[in-house]
Amino acid sequence: MTEQKHDATDGKVWNLRLYIAGDSPKSRLALANLERMCERHLPGRYKIDVIDLVKTPELAKAHQILAIPTLVREVPEPIKRVIGDLSDESKALLNLDLDSLTTGSG
Repeated sequence: MTEQKHDATDGKVWNLRLYIAGDSPKSRLALANLERMCERHLPGRYKIDVIDLVKTPELAKAHQILAIPTLVREVPEPIKRVIGDLSDESKALLNLDLDSLTTGSG
């Protein structure tokens, strides 16, 4: 499991888990898109855990992962899931309830 951790400056830290399958182009794209989105909208307030299901396939069933890549937002609750490589940032922000944080910015 690869982990990237950022210190919280203010506000709550978002715990995000990205499920991928090996070092595929789609997996790399999903991680890059997630990191860019977090830096833009949650600077210093997020933690990303990357779970490689090629290395730990038993976690797919245990965590109910049906497609990859899948992003799971564990904190803040409620738990949210986004399937895909996160290329459509506005859709991903909406599904993660991050769009409310970006209203009026830009």
